[in-house]
Amino acid sequence: MPDISRGSHDKDSRAPQDYASLYRSFKWELPPTFNFGRDVVDRWAERQPTKLALLWCDDTGKERRFTFDDMRALTNRCAGLLHREGVRPGDRVIVMLQRVWQWQVAMIGCIKLGAVPVPCIDMLTAKDVAYRVGHCGATAVITHAESAGKFAGLDAVSTRIALGNAQGWLEFETELAKCPAVFDVHDTGLEDPAILYYTSGSTGMPKGVTHASRALFSWRVSARYWQGLLEDDLLWCTADTGWSKAGTSILFGPWSAGTAVLFYKGPFDPAERLALIARHGVTVFCGAATEFRHIVNEDFARHDLSRLRLAVSAGEAVNPDVVRRWHEATGVPLIEAYGQTETLMTIANTVDSVLKPGSMGRALPGTALAILDDDGKPLPHDTPGQLAVRLPHPQVMLGYWNDPERTRAAVTEYEGTPYLLTGDIASIDAEGYVFYGGRTDDIISSAGYRIGPMEVENALIEHPAVLECAVVGSPDAQRGEIVKAFVALRPGYHAGEALVLALQEHVKRITAPYKYPRAIEFVESLPKTASGKLLRRALRDREYAAHASREPISAPSPARQSDAP
Repeated sequence: MPDISRGSHDKDSRAPQDYASLYRSFKWELPPTFNFGRDVVDRWAERQPTKLALLWCDDTGKERRFTFDDMRALTNRCAGLLHREGVRPGDRVIVMLQRVWQWQVAMIGCIKLGAVPVPCIDMLTAKDVAYRVGHCGATAVITHAESAGKFAGLDAVSTRIALGNAQGWLEFETELAKCPAVFDVHDTGLEDPAILYYTSGSTGMPKGVTHASRALFSWRVSARYWQGLLEDDLLWCTADTGWSKAGTSILFGPWSAGTAVLFYKGPFDPAERLALIARHGVTVFCGAATEFRHIVNEDFARHDLSRLRLAVSAGEAVNPDVVRRWHEATGVPLIEAYGQTETLMTIANTVDSVLKPGSMGRALPGTALAILDDDGKPLPHDTPGQLAVRLPHPQVMLGYWNDPERTRAAVTEYEGTPYLLTGDIASIDAEGYVFYGGRTDDIISSAGYRIGPMEVENALIEHPAVLECAVVGSPDAQRGEIVKAFVALRPGYHAGEALVLALQEHVKRITAPYKYPRAIEFVESLPKTASGKLLRRALRDREYAAHASREPISAPSPARQSDAP
């Protein structure tokens, strides 16, 4: 099996490397089987048992440190607990935890058993939870006691484990202590399902993106060639635990490199971000574009950032002015990468490469890209089309859980070569630099969250005042985009501030709170095709045109943007 920290190259990943020669020489070296818990966590524990793996802290001052040997024992106990309670290889386990150290233990415990963790953000409502449990057939859950009520009535979930005391639930740490620190780790095949992420789609309910164990192995590439992680680094990634980004930049990527991670549970505070970087000697900081927009306004002179060598961001574009201000304040580069839940990082800028303004970077080693026209034919350089990833590729998903039709629709073929369609418009220049041009669908990207318009529309339409509605992304200086709803009212209801607030609160109750419309505009009717299909694109284009011209959008009725976070 290839070295757990090096892959197919042995050079120091921080040393300047010629991109062209590196890209040409790279070859995937996949093992015959792969279990991340055994082949990464346990091997680091054997090699360097006292090496720091996880530094956890919160906003009350609590702090805990875990070595790789600690993690080996704890994750073995977790795997044993799940097995004792009837969970078997292939079973799906909902892991719905905040940024607590038990998240890593639960995730790796599932993987060691051969079960499939389904990481979810803690903000999900009972309705969101019920959909995920029913859709993937989850039989077990690990969550906070405060969230236990969200699983009421979901009888298929027979194994219930809580952090804290919940009636009828097993208490996580109490039960861990009863289990042995050794476990016969499952020998997971490369094509066996290993993790399942839910991500919003432009139509219908969220999609269950299913990845095989080969993906958990191959995601180390971005940690190496984008972030340049090595054993002496301390990485802090602020992604939510339900995001696929958390998997690659808090767990699978850094631990493959033997890199320790900082894991912080607390509210976003830009000054505290800098204070934590200084206090713990973070060397690589990974945050959302929204965070950097606030952090650059802080007083950097108050913090010793001398150990910091790199800042990275992904998920939404960072404004060039923010990149410039960050670099001027810290002397540290801020570089971006591109990926999707279906693939994780496939394009990146690197520290030693020449950056091109407006470019997402170039294909990471092991990834071949193409720009396709509407017929699936590759386009020449500098021509916009749909960005696609050539298959086969170990980072690419197995497919959408229980949805073969949608899985087939995500793949096209041209002259015998298959491609995964990303749904993003882009162009590639002669040197391989990729330039983003927008989505082919209506997905909203707000402060790092992907939000499907139909999820918000389905929530709004349940309110008795709403006759019909359309939801689009509207440009926003702080969040990239905000959710904006266009609402046509039923007779007898009147537009106004009170109704805006009522609709916003209604959506927060029906679906995850971060999805609520921060702006609502009341309209007489919505744009549609001749066959009656909703034209969200027309509304979105109108929003962006108004933003570009900095002119107010004329509206037949009042509109309001919420100041709430």
